[in-house]
Amino acid sequence: MRRALFPGSFDPITLGHFDIIKRGVTLFDEVIVAIGVNSDKKYMFSLKERQAFIEEAFADEPKVKVVTYTGLTVDFCNEIGAEFILRGLRNPADFEFEKAIAHANRRMATIETVFLLTSAKTSFISSSIVRDVIKNEGDYTKFVPDSVRIN
Repeated sequence: MRRALFPGSFDPITLGHFDIIKRGVTLFDEVIVAIGVNSDKKYMFSLKERQAFIEEAFADEPKVKVVTYTGLTVDFCNEIGAEFILRGLRNPADFEFEKAIAHANRRMATIETVFLLTSAKTSFISSSIVRDVIKNEGDYTKFVPDSVRIN
């Protein structure tokens, strides 16, 4: 089984993330969306909310699993038997940052990182932009799956 881990904080999941996961499902037998837990980071949405947003967005896709983890991503990959890390690239800065992490991960474990370019229509979207739109009471719904709704 070709299992890929798609790690991130997903605070919240965006249409860019959604696109990468949907395309990843065509490449792998299973895509595990792994929400990293970092106690030093301040999140807008709780871990349970972030997990629920993703689970609802992929409720009809049995090849997508949603989990949480702490520690190094490569250690978690080894723990669950994931041979690949899936990452999306929006721009050259993402590539440089992700390339360094991919090289470090390969030094620590036998793990391959697979990069997918985001689609042109979602390449500008980031969770931080979405959070800023939400904080300023703008229409964030254009940037996130339908499952991300604030009451």
